[in-house]
Amino acid sequence: MTDAPITQEQFAQLMTRLDRIEDHLGEQRRRQEELDELKSDLIPIANQMVKISIDELAEIGYEFTLEDLLFLLKRLLRDTHLLLKGLDQLESMMDLGEELNRLSKPMFNQAVGELDRLEREGYFAFAREGWRIVERVVTEFEEDDVRALADNVVTILKTVRNMTQPEIMALANQSVEAIRETPAADENISAWKLLKEMGSPQVRKGMARMLNLLKALGEQPPTPSSN
Repeated sequence: MTDAPITQEQFAQLMTRLDRIEDHLGEQRRRQEELDELKSDLIPIANQMVKISIDELAEIGYEFTLEDLLFLLKRLLRDTHLLLKGLDQLESMMDLGEELNRLSKPMFNQAVGELDRLEREGYFAFAREGWRIVERVVTEFEEDDVRALADNVVTILKTVRNMTQPEIMALANQSVEAIRETPAADENISAWKLLKEMGSPQVRKGMARMLNLLKALGEQPPTPSSN
């Protein structure tokens, strides 16, 4: 009994299988070469890590034992939930930091814009001039002057409050206007005219105020009580 001859189709299938086997073997060779290359790269690194570990352990000496390492591992395993909780809190803090960073950018831009507006409107220049006034006060006045000012600041504020009342300000404005209205140089102001003006109600009222002022100036000021 003779074997049947191999047909062309069977030959093609055989060649396809051989190609697959060759590809598989090639893939195996490439993987082996990659593993060998990785091994050759990792061996020096591993040797270096072992050397560093030996040097570090040599510095520790007998202070660290295997029992300490086992105790540390047990402690880590026992407190795993605490570590996870700490990691969760750390992630929350990182998220919060990112959120604050995102919110701080527009706030920073708004602050810069506001500072620019204040600079353009002259607030900073006013503050600089105000600081110069403070420096002048510090250089011109002594400690006793400042202490006396502090002792009398209530009286000063009361005086300023009274002086800024509407009727006082109106009176001061009228006084300034009256001083400005000086008589003409060629105007004849006789004694009779002055006596005639004495009968005016406005003049009598002004003289009454002047008398009250003179009385106040003549009174003895109260002696401040010493605490």
